[in-house]
Amino acid sequence: MRKFSVRPALTLKGRTFKGLRGWSGKPLHPPLTDFPIVAYIFGAAFDVISLAGGTGHTFPREFWHAGTYVFIGGFAVALLAVLTGLWDAWKSSEAGTQARRTINTHATIMVTATVLALADIVWRLNDYHSHATTPAGIMALSLVIAALVSLGATFGGSMVYEYGFNVETAGDSPVWHKSEEDVFPGRHG
Repeated sequence: MRKFSVRPALTLKGRTFKGLRGWSGKPLHPPLTDFPIVAYIFGAAFDVISLAGGTGHTFPREFWHAGTYVFIGGFAVALLAVLTGLWDAWKSSEAGTQARRTINTHATIMVTATVLALADIVWRLNDYHSHATTPAGIMALSLVIAALVSLGATFGGSMVYEYGFNVETAGDSPVWHKSEEDVFPGRHG
């Protein structure tokens, strides 16, 4: 019996293209969210390590600068995540539903985190060369951003795992039956 199936998961053939939303069964928003969430959490951790390290070592400055780079990278991807997420919400949900209210909560938290991340980056770049460790105010802001993206991700996860938002359900698909043959998107049977 075969142990692996790869091609059906990677193919776009047979999937409907939905613009900024991605393809049926392959939405663009969810994978784009992972990087900013991790970046902001790591950036905040780097800031804590930097500030805790004091000024008697070289590593606090390195962590302070690493946190800056991580925040910039996270922000760049966050812009794409916000764009695809807002498009997804607009095209995939109906006003007045619990799903839309949850989307609104998720979007408000994540857009707030993204705006705060921009402020954090501007502040970081302003102080980049003048501090040996992460300034306490920047660390505090980074921790707030990390907490916000963690909370926002909880609502986003609820959308997918509890509500099945934009999930292509398999139902009684042949993929759940014992078989040596792979089922590709767009092919039934």
